[in-house]
Amino acid sequence: MKHQRTTRAVAVSAVVLLALGLGGTAQAAPDITEKLRKAVKTDNVVGHLEELQEIAEANGGNRASGNPGYEAAAEYVEEQLRDAGYDPQRQYFDYQQFIEHSPAELQQVAPVETTYEIGTRFRTMEYSGAGDVTAAVTAVDVNFTDPAASTSGCEAADFEGFPAGNIALIQRGTCTFGEKAQAAAAAKAAGVIIFNQGNGEGRTDVLNGTLGEVTEPSIPAVGGDYALGVELAADPDTTVRIKVDGEVLDSTTFNILADTKGNADETVVVGAHFDSVAEGAGINDNGSGTAAVLETAIQLAKTKAAPENRVRFAFWGAEESGLIGSEYYVSELSEAEIAQHALNLNFDMVGSPNGVRFVYDGDGSEFGQAGPEGSAEIEKVFADYFASQGLASAETEYSGRSDYAPFIAAGIPAGGLFTGAEGTKTKGEAAIFGGTAGEAYDPCYHTACDDLSNIDEKLLGEMADAIVYATATFAEVQPHKGKGKGHEKGKGLGHNNGNHGHWDHQGHSEQR
Repeated sequence: MKHQRTTRAVAVSAVVLLALGLGGTAQAAPDITEKLRKAVKTDNVVGHLEELQEIAEANGGNRASGNPGYEAAAEYVEEQLRDAGYDPQRQYFDYQQFIEHSPAELQQVAPVETTYEIGTRFRTMEYSGAGDVTAAVTAVDVNFTDPAASTSGCEAADFEGFPAGNIALIQRGTCTFGEKAQAAAAAKAAGVIIFNQGNGEGRTDVLNGTLGEVTEPSIPAVGGDYALGVELAADPDTTVRIKVDGEVLDSTTFNILADTKGNADETVVVGAHFDSVAEGAGINDNGSGTAAVLETAIQLAKTKAAPENRVRFAFWGAEESGLIGSEYYVSELSEAEIAQHALNLNFDMVGSPNGVRFVYDGDGSEFGQAGPEGSAEIEKVFADYFASQGLASAETEYSGRSDYAPFIAAGIPAGGLFTGAEGTKTKGEAAIFGGTAGEAYDPCYHTACDDLSNIDEKLLGEMADAIVYATATFAEVQPHKGKGKGHEKGKGLGHNNGNHGHWDHQGHSEQR
């Protein structure tokens, strides 16, 4: 396995360096790249978003995997691809779908009656057990002393003397949320509140977490912000009510894949997930990435650009349930097929209303976690492009919260763009990128208000330009020569048995 990854990294570096113009002769032709950029118009990208909004409104308000809106959105994407000359293929897979029948509730009953706002102070942990419990709160090995190092709930000793039937208050840190919840259940807790760690940027906001899978015994589990943990731990007589009305269903859904012609040994996967959460239409998350990738595919066909390297446009399913579509795709690749994948470009949330032009930190220079060799060069292509347009950009962490994670785990270089989710814009970012400091990049993240009004069209257009530029660069597009069809028919795509691995972060939902 180590040898395979090393070989892949060396080969990929060569491909990426070619795209950067640092070796060989095969590069994207500047004229055709500029033609493609001009062809991908913001109005067309927004037009796709309008269609996705209408689809959601006609299908219960969302496009969540397993729901009618997802099928309708898939048919729209497939129709657009076929009209452009592609032969889109569905890749089916099984998964466990967590469904909430009504919004979760969290209330402090004593000593002070307080109702906490869902989405602002707490969220349901995906794969939480169902139940309506009221009980005393017991803090489990929490640490509020700077720098808030935490192993809370990770060791059996943490629960020694835990009163059976109480609600466990656990701090983020060290082990996964699923492991913390399982340990609490084993200690006979009636429910669990896991609050953010409080040790730096992005570690104080409300947790958007997943337990990773169904756990037994199953108890209600919610995630809160750091301040909630401090508040609930302050008084030993605190009593809380948690209500979660959800269940887990065995479901089947699919990815959509569409290929261009080109060298299959250097396949460039350009992807975006096109499912939404059940709470809303998901126009920024991730209608924005879907629309930009779809329009890139359409215009790549219409301009008759000829990619030297095969481009596989991928529209992932069940991302919001844990990157399951992209994970399944990578899991089905043989070692030889992994070696054929030059890189993955991922675009998830690229029109945030209070956004930043974020580029994934492929070289690890900002956050200390680099991707496989070649990822740094992908980051450089995006950063250099924005600089060439007089636009600032910033690095964002390789957190594993989107569909590039399975690729980097397999040793395939990856990169992409992001404009921000539930995180808070800093004063420094507001000074550089505009917008409002102290507010979320996307205040409607994972809520019903993520609709057409939740898009910064100017920012979306800038990101769409960068998407088509990077796609053309790594595909090494050339002017069309000769006749012949421009797109390949996809191979037969299998149906899995529903087994999936686990990632530290799944579908925007953090796992630890």
